[in-house]
Order: sequence, then C-alpha cells, then structure tokens
Amino acid sequence: MKKVILTTVVLLSIMFNATAQKIKGSDTMLPLSQKEAESFMKANPSQTVTVTGGGSGVGISALLEGTTDIAQLSRKIKFDEKQKLQESGKSVKEVIAAYDALAIIVHPSNKVTKLTREQLEGIFTGKITNWKEVGGDDMKIIPYSRETSSGTYEFFKESVLKNKNYVNGIMSMPATGAIIQSVSQTKGAIGYVGLAYLNKDVKAIQVSYDKGNKYVQPTVENAKNQSYPIVRPLYYYYLVSSEKKVKSFLDYVLSAQGQKIVAETGYITIK
Repeated sequence: MKKVILTTVVLLSIMFNATAQKIKGSDTMLPLSQKEAESFMKANPSQTVTVTGGGSGVGISALLEGTTDIAQLSRKIKFDEKQKLQESGKSVKEVIAAYDALAIIVHPSNKVTKLTREQLEGIFTGKITNWKEVGGDDMKIIPYSRETSSGTYEFFKESVLKNKNYVNGIMSMPATGAIIQSVSQTKGAIGYVGLAYLNKDVKAIQVSYDKGNKYVQPTVENAKNQSYPIVRPLYYYYLVSSEKKVKSFLDYVLSAQGQKIVAETGYITIK
C-alpha cells in the first residue's frame, strides 16, 4: 500500500513539474526546431515541446493570440507586428538561434549552373521568361515562390529582388517541401529554399552578387566565410511574460550541444 501511495506521489510530482511548450512559425526553421526539441526532451524528460510550421507571419499571429509560446521566424519581426503586440500590452524578446543560406534551385536536368542577382531579379519579376536568355535551353521559365506569409518570401524579395514585386501569377507554395517537390518534377522550374532542405532531387545554382565576376555555391562553409551572399539570421520570439517558461529550451538551443545540432541539421551556427 505504501509503495502504491509513493508511486502516485512521484507521478503527481512529475506531472506537476512537467512543462509543455509550443513553437510555431517559419517552415525554414522547422527541421531545426524539431531536432532541437527532440534532443531537449531527451535531456529533460519532464518537458514537452511541440513544433509546427505555417510561415513566419503565422508564428507571430499565434504569439499575439496566445496559442504559441515561441514564434520561429526566418525574418525580423515587422514594425506593425511589434506595434500590435504592444497595443495588446505584450512585449517580446528576440533570440538569434542560427543563420541560414537561401539556395536557388532548378531541375537537375537544367544545364544552367550559375546566375547573377540581376538575372534572378529578371526571372522572378517576369522580365526574363525563357532559359535561353540566361544560357540555357529554349524552354519557358516557371518560377516558384513561397506564399506571402512566409519570412523566406520577404527575405528573397528584399535581398534578391531589391524590393521589386514578384511577377503576377507566380506559383506560390505553402511550404518549402512543396517547392522542392515542384521544382524536382518541372523541367523549366526555379525556386528558392533554405540550405537545410537541399537534396539530390534538385540542383543548387551558383550565385553572383557582383555582376558575374565571382559565382559562389550555396554551402555552409561559404555562408560561414561570408562569400555566399544570400544569408540571414533565424529568430525565436517570445513574450517577456513567458520568459521563465521558455528559458530552458532557448538556453539549450544556444548551448554547445544545441549549436552542434544547428550544424548537423545543415544550418550555420551563431559563432
């Protein structure tokens, strides 16, 4: 009888001390946050962390609505998003968890291997419509983009298109995996994805940001030595009022073990 009572007390104690956290937002960060959460839960059995995607904008909306504890973003929080949080009496803190290079991808059979930023701008704004215009076959270019709620969509527009508008009617995909799949199945396709998503089904393009003098392959090494130009920070945002709840997970991500996971998952460490 004493043993049963003791077991019940221990179980209640574990349940009472258990903490459940939710992370939501950027698809780019999904593989990273999932790996970090798995490792963190192994090291902290009383903690539960669930991770879902949907896009950076979805993550911030969830933080505002109180349906997530941490918003994961592949871009910086916008002024109007910060304002909405402040208007509802909430203030946020920002943590840079890792860095990511954005890779430009085409179908493996495409003979084009390199493009300048200006050519990419032309393709994604609709000025360049055939691969023969950039040294490829006589074939229509089919550009794929993330949807507007995506931080990757915004970062690509800012860094590559220099804030010019995407071509009307661009193929807009709800998730990074959908871009990989579409490009791998469409010979004239081109798209952009986070470095960690690259696989053998697509081909990454070398990019030049100096009008064709030097082309650089998207790799972790080139992103680290800053020779590859399309690199961005990846963020976690949380409410100041939730700091106690989320601190242990965020500390884990920033720890030596957490940053080792960053590197193993195909992202760039913060140091």
